[in-house]
Amino acid sequence: MKKKILTGSIFLAALFLQQAHAQDVEFKSSNFKDKKEEFKSIEEGLEKAEPFYQAGFDLVFNVKDPGMNFKQALNYYEKAQEFNPNSALNNFHLGICYYYSSEPYKAIAYILKAKELNPECDPFLYFYLGAVYQLEEKFNEAIEAYKYFENDYKKADDFTKFVTQRKRECAYAKERKANPERVWVDNLTTINTAYDEIAPSITTDGSQIIYSSNKPNGHTPDEVGEYDMDIYYTDFEDGSWNTPKPLPGAVNTPNDEVVNNLYYDGTKLLLHRELDGQTDIFESFLNGANWMNANQLPVQISSDRNNEKYASYNFDGYKIYFGREVASRSNGYDIMFSGLKSKINGDYGAAANVSTVNSKFNDGPIYLAIDGETMYIASQGHGSIGGYDIFVSYKKQGTWSKPENMGYPINTPYDDFFFANTANGKFAYIASNRAGGKGGFDLYKVTFWGAPKEPAFDMEDYLLASVASPIKDPQIANTVEVNKTSLTVFKGKTIDALTGKAVEAEIDIIDNETGKVIEQFTTNSATGKFLLSLQAGKNYGISVKAEGYLFHSENFDIPNGSAYQLVNKIIELKNIAVGSKIALRNIFFDVGKANLRATSNTELDRLVKLLKDVPSLKIEISGHTDNTGSSSINDQLSQDRAQAVVDYLVNHGIAKDRITAKGYGSTRPIASNNTASGRQENRRTEFEIIEN
Repeated sequence: MKKKILTGSIFLAALFLQQAHAQDVEFKSSNFKDKKEEFKSIEEGLEKAEPFYQAGFDLVFNVKDPGMNFKQALNYYEKAQEFNPNSALNNFHLGICYYYSSEPYKAIAYILKAKELNPECDPFLYFYLGAVYQLEEKFNEAIEAYKYFENDYKKADDFTKFVTQRKRECAYAKERKANPERVWVDNLTTINTAYDEIAPSITTDGSQIIYSSNKPNGHTPDEVGEYDMDIYYTDFEDGSWNTPKPLPGAVNTPNDEVVNNLYYDGTKLLLHRELDGQTDIFESFLNGANWMNANQLPVQISSDRNNEKYASYNFDGYKIYFGREVASRSNGYDIMFSGLKSKINGDYGAAANVSTVNSKFNDGPIYLAIDGETMYIASQGHGSIGGYDIFVSYKKQGTWSKPENMGYPINTPYDDFFFANTANGKFAYIASNRAGGKGGFDLYKVTFWGAPKEPAFDMEDYLLASVASPIKDPQIANTVEVNKTSLTVFKGKTIDALTGKAVEAEIDIIDNETGKVIEQFTTNSATGKFLLSLQAGKNYGISVKAEGYLFHSENFDIPNGSAYQLVNKIIELKNIAVGSKIALRNIFFDVGKANLRATSNTELDRLVKLLKDVPSLKIEISGHTDNTGSSSINDQLSQDRAQAVVDYLVNHGIAKDRITAKGYGSTRPIASNNTASGRQENRRTEFEIIEN
């Protein structure tokens, strides 16, 4: 006799119905004859919960944020659960409310119990049974549950796109879990709380994280007892992150403030805020030690009719990328961009859709790398393995490429989103509501191992941060390749040389080859701090000036292909007083000669301007060498070089009686002559104020 083979829906029905042994206690008055008054109160609560639950479900169905709906329904369902823990439908409703919360792992037990009590309690039970199996990384069981739901669901609507997506997610997840990326993902336990911590932004030097949290903040809680999102910061000191504090200034309000992106130099940030039921993008600027009240961006970005959030600055400061939810569509948020027409007028062009990176589901948050060619995107679509995943897209011939999943365990079946990575690409910071955290969304640090046998990390990298480097997502190999950006991060602060107090100063960045100023900015008025990034392949002059002080200059030569480096510089500015002395670091001579190179003109012209601006100054130009070679040759070379500078100044209108030239040879070293770097420091041209 042949065995009967179960196939198709018969097999699936057998698989999922065989455990239906427990008793489903429905909310009927006949089941609670001895608790009539309590039952009546619970029944009224369930009636109040129904419109919230349905509104939340409808929004999810249309790929929109369910808002407070599931949270408002949850309170009633929890009271009903205490009264009667064996209602299949109430367990299912509880599971749905938790699934769409910041703690989706709490849904698992309720959905499984609903299925045990009554596998037919709701038409969507098997869809969400698949969803919780997916959270548990039981991908085969999840696929079977989705198939069972798909076979049973006969409505002519668009819900099938969710089923198709979920089955695809499980297939992707199986492949990626079998080939995990070479990374560590660690919870930032010193920052996270039992509340939600999201949206990490990292200063370029890695010394500070700015993020948002809804932990208690002294404001009035909302109708479900939750606090609004405020912005916090924490500094990296002595090898760890210190106690977070609210961001100083006027940026935090009783509304939700969610950080979107901190600009590369740390002077401004984008955030989104909900007002009167609409979410828009705002911008705040750092003024001294405080962040100013945020202003809403123009209508081209923060439109009148749509919701916008998750904005990111482009590296050039002219474009802003952001997410927009078009009310008439059911594709969730799409990534758009708008370009600044004029920095003076602050007007933007019409927003354009970045079609190649958008899916049929929510896309964003976004992070644009400083190289201008790498975009990190969180998305529920594309090749997600569940919830939001983080993807990377590259700009190729002016077009953004199809996003590539960054792999497991960076991405999980939970929501993994927001992304800010370090300057050398070895570390990144994300937010996730995966199980095992401290509660809700937590912040996580991702450490990329790199290819096998390469060093895992350098201690200095703890100081690096959010200037992005491309991270390629291999399709088969279990390594993460990191394309290192040829980049120098130049940070520091300007202080008074005598008092040590912060000095607000203007900094010009000059391309020494062309003599053009390529960037201008002002150091922080409260701290004197500054931070910028310099690309490889140029020789830079950096001029620092402040009212009442001698100007300061630095010179950086960054050849093409140079490795990442971090330069931390304290610039001591000197008052224009007799005896003040300064090295002219951007004056260049031919080797062994006193011929001024053309690249010296920018520095010399600044000295001309100083002497013309302060006509009472009389100065000595001094030349200095290292101790290589004979003293007599060094003395003569230093004298000739000092005289060459004097001749330039005189030829540009400075009176001869205001300038003297003196060559000191190797007699006044400022560093050791035993090293190449020390000898380079000693080869210099200086000027000293001798009368004012």
